[in-house]
Amino acid sequence: MPNFNIDAKKDNTYDAIVIGSGISGGWAAKELCERGLKTLVLERGRDVKHIVDYPTANKHPWEFEFGGRLPLEKQAEFGRRGGRIHESTAHFWMKEGEQETVQERPFQWTRGYQVGGKSLLWARQTQRWSNLDFEGPARDGYAVDWPIRYEDLAPWYSHVEKFSGIAGNYDGLPQLPDGEFLRPFDLSCVERHFQKVIAANYKDRHLIHGRCAHVTEPQEIHLQQGRAKCQNRNLCNRGCPFGGYFSANASTLPWAERTGNMTLRPHAVVHSIIYDEEKGKAVGVKIIDAIDNQTYEYFARIIFVNASALNSNLILLNSTSSRFPNGLGNDNGLLGKYISWHNYRGQISGRSEQFPDKMSTGKNPSHSYIPRFRNLYRQETDFLRGYAVGFGSSARAVQFSRAGIGEELKRNLFDRKLGHWWVSGWMQGEVIPIESNHVRLHEALKDKYGIPQLVLSCDWTENDDKMVKDYMEQMTEMFEKAGFTEINARDSGSAPGSDIHEMGGVRMGHDPKTSLLNKWNQLHHCKNVFVTDGACMTSTATQNPSLTYMAITARAANYAVDEINKGNL
Repeated sequence: MPNFNIDAKKDNTYDAIVIGSGISGGWAAKELCERGLKTLVLERGRDVKHIVDYPTANKHPWEFEFGGRLPLEKQAEFGRRGGRIHESTAHFWMKEGEQETVQERPFQWTRGYQVGGKSLLWARQTQRWSNLDFEGPARDGYAVDWPIRYEDLAPWYSHVEKFSGIAGNYDGLPQLPDGEFLRPFDLSCVERHFQKVIAANYKDRHLIHGRCAHVTEPQEIHLQQGRAKCQNRNLCNRGCPFGGYFSANASTLPWAERTGNMTLRPHAVVHSIIYDEEKGKAVGVKIIDAIDNQTYEYFARIIFVNASALNSNLILLNSTSSRFPNGLGNDNGLLGKYISWHNYRGQISGRSEQFPDKMSTGKNPSHSYIPRFRNLYRQETDFLRGYAVGFGSSARAVQFSRAGIGEELKRNLFDRKLGHWWVSGWMQGEVIPIESNHVRLHEALKDKYGIPQLVLSCDWTENDDKMVKDYMEQMTEMFEKAGFTEINARDSGSAPGSDIHEMGGVRMGHDPKTSLLNKWNQLHHCKNVFVTDGACMTSTATQNPSLTYMAITARAANYAVDEINKGNL
């Protein structure tokens, strides 16, 4: 008689397992499959296939029954944020009750549970880090030193940029290294005016094109992916049927699938990583099927954890064994600690009376950007690190009257005048990781799959408050110099996590006593497990983090394959 247990394990065994199918998981799958590894990609949510599963991508505004707003009963399905979710993207948002959490302090945790994850919902801004960012913790002593520098990541930045397609300008700024760019989107006349004002008044500040993951000039590599030029529709978060912007669904996952080496397993809620005490390494992943609620186990030589920062922390914390009673690799007790994010609290708006004879045409899926200018080379403020600024100008409103009836109404409707320009800015500040900002597993409460609920315990610090104050002062001054009026600088008071850039908890470092991962993103104490999503970040810098996740993932995946080929894994 055949041994069905052995046969079942053989059928469920792969060379590699990737947990998560979003921005970093997609890159792990692409690189591992391209290098010849039979790879299982586990996704907690449903399958979303490129083009096929974008039901609202080509809908006109009048085709939404309530103008895009969700009816109250549907809003309730999404909890507190239901009133802010548009009908055109509701199918990509997680509903209330899918994953309960305990919030010791308010935290806005955005999750994208479907194939492609939040790569279908991201803002697509992509900036490289510089050594000013990687060396930040070593300079001021907050957090631990990064085990890598810009030189380690630069070739991998180029690698992922060429494949993804990044629109941007070559600016020659040391704090924001240039990359492999396609043609940038245009600045508006108001943005160009503000750019000149900043250049004339400040030696250390620059307004540049926002670098973004959009194909503005398709190269052969993009055509091979089946992607076309960005159509400037600004309907990105509905899913782009042209593949004009980078998403795992349009790019990395189909590429991995074409190799014949990828198996995609949606509806796979990861419970934990299986550790073999005798072998001294991880051997597989335990999942719960979200449809039949049954438990399954899959096995592999290496495991990449890319479930998004907080879920990656949860999975590792829940991966307990005799060897690791407090979570996989957690000998130092730091797993789940030093959680961080970006500070978006500072906001500013105003009105521009310049260019009364100009208006914008078409749409721009990006915006302009002011790289960090505070505390770059010396400590010049009463807060640590700094912030970057997003800046945008709205198309001028066309004003007309709807008064009257008959001929009078017709005259009023056709008597149109251009209104003024609106301008806005928003900060993206670096939040210093501190030990008290942490996540942990609740001792008693479990979610509907029987997995311990995650306790979120994160809050702002005085450093964050001081940074917001400085942002409002500096941006007000810059707006005044530009001649903007009706300036309103404010602190939104938003909760941590509102930026959707959670990071940390499984940080990289040199020393196993103060970090969880080495310079190759391996767990110090379980070398065949790699963590390359936001959980691995030692500090946050001020840049949007996704490009760095991509580069770190590609680098680690290729290292892992090399180590397998050498017999080290």
